Amino acid sequence: MRAIRIEQTGGPEVLALADVEAPQPKAGEIRIQHAAIGVNFIDTYHRTGLYPIPLPSGLGLEGAGVVDAVGEGVTRFKVGDRAGYCAGPIGAYADAHCVAADRAVAIPDGVSDEIAAAILLKGMTARYLLRKTFRVEPGSVIVAHAAAGGVGQILVQWAKHLGATVIAVVGSDAKAQLVKGLGADLVIVSSTDNISARVREITKGEGADVVYDSVGKDTFDASLDCLKPLGLFVSYGNASGPPPAFNPQILSQKGSLFFTRPTMFHYVRTAALLEETAQDLFDVVRSGAVKIAAPSVYALADAAQAHRDLEARKTTGSLVLKP
Repeated sequence: MRAIRIEQTGGPEVLALADVEAPQPKAGEIRIQHAAIGVNFIDTYHRTGLYPIPLPSGLGLEGAGVVDAVGEGVTRFKVGDRAGYCAGPIGAYADAHCVAADRAVAIPDGVSDEIAAAILLKGMTARYLLRKTFRVEPGSVIVAHAAAGGVGQILVQWAKHLGATVIAVVGSDAKAQLVKGLGADLVIVSSTDNISARVREITKGEGADVVYDSVGKDTFDASLDCLKPLGLFVSYGNASGPPPAFNPQILSQKGSLFFTRPTMFHYVRTAALLEETAQDLFDVVRSGAVKIAAPSVYALADAAQAHRDLEARKTTGSLVLKP
């Protein structure tokens, strides 16, 4: 079978398509023949070495398709079932991949393989951010950075569904129009607006309850300055580079703020938590409360170009690879 491999860390050029032996599921595992593979920012962190992984390695954590082999002891899935995963192990950029059965979820009717591969990691990220890291309720005021991205589009719609006031931050006027169409109450264009000043203006000086920041270094100061006293800064990504080291005293100076750096894997650490999270996601998608735009599709062999476009912020919504 074909798989993307990396021998060393670096730019997109280190991604190489190779012929490899098809994996065989071990006890407790299933093999999924991919129909679509999710592309996520965390994949670029693995590729560059920001998040170190043993090398040489495959890449990718998310895929969807049909179970074509099951290992000893597996009862949750059978050959022919549709299934998806987004918690690894690394190696999804391939025709097929083996994953632990208790780390996979059944894909329900009404959700295509492409949509499943586009939303599992991003949608379950949005779910833990909105329902667990900070429980958004009617009347909550949230700031969502990178609102036109894959997580951002889901986050904006789901937060509105929960009754929040959504202040969306995007990088261009074109992205602003897209996010307005998703229901954001107000949109800030970071290339022309002062983010924190606009948030203060919009909230009549009060600030937001929570800031969801996946950008990192470039928006760190603005995110702190967006928050009301006792507000929560949720740093969940590093699109512009890691946030800077900071003295915790700054949190008290700016209003006894809270700061957290969550990762999804702790929120879905058991099969029951994974199922609960995925079910919530599938429910809001199938109900129409969260609408998923068709993802940008790249051939598996074009994974490097997908990474270039993602890192250059040329894309909106989700990206998937097709084997």
